[in-house]
Amino acid sequence: MKQNLAKLIEQTNQSFEITKDIINACMDAKGKDISVLDVSKVFGMSDYFIVVSGRSDRQVQGISNRILEALQKNGHNPVSVEGFEDGQWVLIDCGDIVAHVFYEPMRSHYDIESLWFKAQRLDVKKHFKLGPKALEAA
Repeated sequence: MKQNLAKLIEQTNQSFEITKDIINACMDAKGKDISVLDVSKVFGMSDYFIVVSGRSDRQVQGISNRILEALQKNGHNPVSVEGFEDGQWVLIDCGDIVAHVFYEPMRSHYDIESLWFKAQRLDVKKHFKLGPKALEAA
């Protein structure tokens, strides 16, 4: 029982740190309206959904590249990346964390945050104590 609890705590901490890295990457790439949903209690396959917007398909691809670079730098590989070529909605599946990078009109069209209305919305500044540079961008 203690081993399972220790493993769960380690996974939760790792999910939190990966989420923080993704948020920082989004901020560095000037992503707009970053939203973090804690879906752990309503969706058994992931802990967090990160939703961010870009102003163009090129910016969506740029944000996605920043996320992928941050993951690689910290030794994490996504399970899959979908939609990168079109740059309308890029889904980066990291297992416990899923990043959704939207072109602004697509985000409002799909309104993913409303689909997951039972998930807790986390305040990026409060829950993910970010460095001063990131806080300036938030």
